[in-house]
Amino acid sequence: MRTLALVDGEHYPPVTRWGIDVARERGYDVVAALLVGGIEKLAAGEKPDLGVPIRTAGDDRIAAVAVAIDDLAPDVVLDLSDEPILGYRERMAVAAVVLARGVPYVGPDFRLDPPERVAPPPGTPTLAVFGTGKRTGKTAVGGHLAALLKARGAEPVVVSMGRGGPAEPQLAGADTSLADLRAIAADGRHAASDYLEDAAIAGVATLGCRRVGGGLVGEPFESNVAEGAALAALLGPDTLLFEGSGACIPPVEVDRTLCVVGAGADALYGLASYHLRRSELALAMGGDRDMAAAIGERFCPALACELVSEPVEPPPADARVALFSTSTAEVPGADPVVASSALARRGELESDLARAAAERCDVYLVELKAAAIDTVAVRAEQEGARVVFLRNRPVALDADLDAELLAFHDHA
Repeated sequence: MRTLALVDGEHYPPVTRWGIDVARERGYDVVAALLVGGIEKLAAGEKPDLGVPIRTAGDDRIAAVAVAIDDLAPDVVLDLSDEPILGYRERMAVAAVVLARGVPYVGPDFRLDPPERVAPPPGTPTLAVFGTGKRTGKTAVGGHLAALLKARGAEPVVVSMGRGGPAEPQLAGADTSLADLRAIAADGRHAASDYLEDAAIAGVATLGCRRVGGGLVGEPFESNVAEGAALAALLGPDTLLFEGSGACIPPVEVDRTLCVVGAGADALYGLASYHLRRSELALAMGGDRDMAAAIGERFCPALACELVSEPVEPPPADARVALFSTSTAEVPGADPVVASSALARRGELESDLARAAAERCDVYLVELKAAAIDTVAVRAEQEGARVVFLRNRPVALDADLDAELLAFHDHA
């Protein structure tokens, strides 16, 4: 294995050289060593003789690791350093850099392998939209991008994975309706999965997939995304758009990636930075300009964005509206009689639904999440109320987001 060794100056050089010799005996072909810091055991300006070419990290050891990997193309990075030069926090940042470049990171008592990704269907531009966690807005962003492409005359297909996705990849057509969703719920399936939101609200064909578990850098324990991608390719799309789930990244090689950073997310440090190190564009949600600036300085271009909730069709002016969502966000132009943020908390939701019935609400504005279909839509039908879906539209604070998203696509 072609190996880049990370070493420090807190070890005596003969001891470090001994470690490299032992590594070679164990099958590591050490082609270079990167001195990541430490001067205690080195004379001023000393470049120790370790039996291999030596690089020095300089002031930014994390960047130096990235450059060394890019230059040397190792099969593995072997860490022979120790604290205080690379402590726990620093090692997690190194791990993010190494894994983002598709290289295993190995030390005395650990091994971190990069997530496995399958090749996409050939001949079709591929994009991925993933996030730093649950409900960051990645479905809204992915669906919005797909809708922009459709409005431009393209035929995108979304491949979406979720914790409640179907056992076999399931196609939801661009004409998916509330009646279709009610039928899915009646069949005992999850009718508010992300792929159904894309189909029903963005109006694009979507392949729904499932995943289980999530690793340190977003690899699912298992998914059926590869099968979904193969089925999506049969539809002859202009673009395949893969959507992540939670902090999980679609396990497919893609041309370009976009990371949606949740408000208040600690995405700049340690292993959490892996998502940004994989990305060509980031959206800092919650209107976080400071986060966007920090991402832009360290990782990739970034925009401060927020989500604007709006009905997919305006309710009648005299409607008595009940609003059901997963957050406390307001809906411009809506003055709900009942406002519930308990869509993902079913115990509280039942109480809010009872209030909506008592207030004789005749329009239920509902976000297509959680219990939207199997509970809210069912109750609306019982009360003779009309269901109108809420769309979460992403907007940038200081830029034309639509233009930026289309440019992101066009560079694929």
